Amino acid sequence: MKLFTLVIPLIFLVSFLFAVVRKVRVYDSFTQGVKAALPLVMSVFPYIAAVMMLSRLFEVSGLEARLVRLLTPLFRGLGIPEEIASLVLIKPLSGNGSTAVLADLLARYGPDSYVARCACVAYGSSETVFYIGAVYFSQTRNKKFTGALLISLFSYFASVVLCCALCKIL
Repeated sequence: MKLFTLVIPLIFLVSFLFAVVRKVRVYDSFTQGVKAALPLVMSVFPYIAAVMMLSRLFEVSGLEARLVRLLTPLFRGLGIPEEIASLVLIKPLSGNGSTAVLADLLARYGPDSYVARCACVAYGSSETVFYIGAVYFSQTRNKKFTGALLISLFSYFASVVLCCALCKIL
């Protein structure tokens, strides 16, 4: 058995034992935490639902496929393999959608290919920008979302260009 498969169960066990030693009522603490989190969940939920709906609409409307065709020459010029264009476009919108695209790329090109390495590094070194933005700005009530969004998207695309260049070199 690999050691890493035990890490999360060990964290739970150590946390539980630490709470018992300190005489913390674990179940009561858990239920109080859940009660305190419900208002937060209710305030964030509409924003999360909107981002999920829009990301799905982006895929099924055909807009994603059109953008992939339109941006492929630009991506190719920047050193991004055209095969990962779909992943590059969907990752800022949808974690689940990008996971499905990544799995398809791995199955199609093999895990050791240049395309798969670029896809894995791009996937692993980025976040769902719109989801995180929706959660953050739903709580801060800050209306200056556009600037933060543009900076986040620019840094995301710059990281994809850099990761593909590094995958080619290394």
